[in-house]
Amino acid sequence: MRVVTAPPAPQGPAPPRKWLWFLLAGGVAAALPLALRGEYALHLAVSIGINTIVALGLNLLMGYAGQVSLGQAAFVGIGAYSSAILGARWAGVHHWALPWVGVLAGMALAALTAAAVGVPLLKLRGHYLAMGTLGFGMIMHIVMVQWESLTTGTIGISGFAPLALAGLKLDSELRMYYLVAALVLLALAMASNIIDSRVGRAMRAVHTSEMAAATSGVDIARYKLQVFVLSGALAGLAGSLYAHHVGYVNPESFGFAYSIHLVVMVVIGGMASIWGAIFGAGAVTLIGEHLRSLQEFSTIIFGLVLMTIMVFLPAGLWRGVAAGASLLRGRRRGEGT
Repeated sequence: MRVVTAPPAPQGPAPPRKWLWFLLAGGVAAALPLALRGEYALHLAVSIGINTIVALGLNLLMGYAGQVSLGQAAFVGIGAYSSAILGARWAGVHHWALPWVGVLAGMALAALTAAAVGVPLLKLRGHYLAMGTLGFGMIMHIVMVQWESLTTGTIGISGFAPLALAGLKLDSELRMYYLVAALVLLALAMASNIIDSRVGRAMRAVHTSEMAAATSGVDIARYKLQVFVLSGALAGLAGSLYAHHVGYVNPESFGFAYSIHLVVMVVIGGMASIWGAIFGAGAVTLIGEHLRSLQEFSTIIFGLVLMTIMVFLPAGLWRGVAAGASLLRGRRRGEGT
């Protein structure tokens, strides 16, 4: 008997409005450094971009496929340590392409790890899946701390070469900003194409009802594993960028607290909203930065922010802003008539 699969994606050019958004985002990203003052502001912008890449992958997993992960920081750590370890070993070799091997290795290792742990973990559902991914994240954090011969433990790793393009070192905040901004736009375009494809429709079907999706012929296990691996690869990319941006990695940066922050980014920005990843990453990164002096109260404040968003903007910041703009346009049209 022939199994019926999800309907094919519609052929023809993509809706022009979608690509206008990308052109607008690219223009804003290119001009943003002109409005930012000082290296510190650029540093925050780079951090927001890196977190956006992780949040985007997690949004595909949680918002579209409906699979909760509380261990995403582990994949970020895998990418960061891959670049740091390989970069430290190549510290005496001056060739602009070598650090990129570490970035690719970080993405590949994070994706392979996601594939290996995803096969058993994705058989779980709901709270059990959340607890399983939480356990994986805790195990990886212990490995980063205890495997001192490889990771140097809590001392951390530094002294690795910065990224470079055609011999031009990306050793300033401005240069790193433009690299991260370009990668964020590429990741957003890739995610948008996936969402509008047959794979995206299958992911949403799995999120709505796994039983109904299986009845319709959707290979549930395959699609869940694919999006889990993709989210892991994006997290690995972000981890590698983080390592080269900061120039230092240690296990504390990739603990349980960071995984929770990533989930909060997805929720605040808006579930099943790729543009919401930017809003969520920006909000959580800026709040976290301003709470450094109030470390003991940071968890309480994050909880209050999350409660406020869930009560007043349950669809997230992106859809809340879009709805507000639409309402404002409607009022102006009414006043004009």
